[in-house]
Amino acid sequence: MIAEGNSLRATSRMADVAFNTVVKLLLDVGEASERYQDQHVGNVKARRIQCDEIWAFVYAKNKNVPEAHKGELGYGDVWTWTALDAETKLLVTWAIGRRDGFTAQAFIRDLADRLATRVQLTTDGHKVYLEAVEGAFGNAIDYAMLIKMYEGDATVNAPAERRYSPARCTGSREQTITGNPDPDHISTSYVERQNLTMRMHMRRFTRLTNAFSKKLDNHKAAVAFYAMWYNFARIHQTLRVTPAMEAGISDHVWSAEEIARLTN
Repeated sequence: MIAEGNSLRATSRMADVAFNTVVKLLLDVGEASERYQDQHVGNVKARRIQCDEIWAFVYAKNKNVPEAHKGELGYGDVWTWTALDAETKLLVTWAIGRRDGFTAQAFIRDLADRLATRVQLTTDGHKVYLEAVEGAFGNAIDYAMLIKMYEGDATVNAPAERRYSPARCTGSREQTITGNPDPDHISTSYVERQNLTMRMHMRRFTRLTNAFSKKLDNHKAAVAFYAMWYNFARIHQTLRVTPAMEAGISDHVWSAEEIARLTN
């Protein structure tokens, strides 16, 4: 139920169990899922990787964070960084933190450690990627940025159709950073679509609701469980198998029960 986008309270009502039971299960399964993927998602033979960041908030939106917690991670904006294999659709790794250079470097270093081959990497134009990619890969990568331009930021004074919809993309430009990336594959479309899947299947990522994470540990557990479910249990509509099967990491479609048994 949680993997299909239901909130924790909705899940407790439908399953007729206590809310705290659902929370504890999520934390236990999330920790086990992160541990399993950390051990088994490695030596990935990818050719093209796409990276992106997806916004959410924990405890309260930035403007409502108490003074005592201003600037503290786990209160206000929290970003989830994702790296996707464009061919197998495997979520190779993720990181949760701020949208800053420190998180970018940890994220890209972890990505580099999980890859077995030279890859073509595409990111958006976020400048912190430049130092992070150079530090983790050096020249052993074909790296390009896809920089998109938008017609204007939505503000609280904008019409409703602008405030509740993303700004219209007016164009983009490709910028080669390192190596010799293939221009035909300089894209972040797959990882952006995967980020939409995250919003659809994790209630706490849904915008304009009160279904947000109240604690950072809950947020991390939900993302880890989602990654396990997405990689190992959800059949990709295009591939007709799971991303883990396509990448040669798994030989079968996992069930929710099998994921839950990782806690044993």
